[in-house]
Amino acid sequence: MADAPRARKLAKRISQIVASALEHEVKDPRLTGVTVTDTRVTGDLHEATIYYTVFGDKIDVEPDHQGVAAALEKAKGRLRTLVGQGTGVRFTPTLEFVADKVPEVARGIDELLAKARAADAEVAARAVDAKPAGEADPYKQPRVEDEDED
Repeated sequence: MADAPRARKLAKRISQIVASALEHEVKDPRLTGVTVTDTRVTGDLHEATIYYTVFGDKIDVEPDHQGVAAALEKAKGRLRTLVGQGTGVRFTPTLEFVADKVPEVARGIDELLAKARAADAEVAARAVDAKPAGEADPYKQPRVEDEDED
């Protein structure tokens, strides 16, 4: 079994090879907006899981995730060959492509932050003319003893 640093180093090299191959080698038009985000290699260096995300060409158009998954599945053999040539390991790991959920999670966080900003703005707008309930200084003051009371 290989050590963890070797698996991380191999994962980084596989990410570089696959990203370069998707950009220069594989000529499928469905893969134009694909970005490799992370790669994980098992401890025995036999399986590599490649995480990818798809960015569309146009902002309003949703990218074709199913088409990209099919194109990656079709190109898996060629990509594994390139990984084997580029890494020089005895056993070329099998490749598995998994769609990364980071963009969806980031979009959800952005929406929550926008709601929080709107709520803060509403509270700030209400607080402009607000007056404290009760006394102006609600804290108890220390008792001042008069000299005449003795």
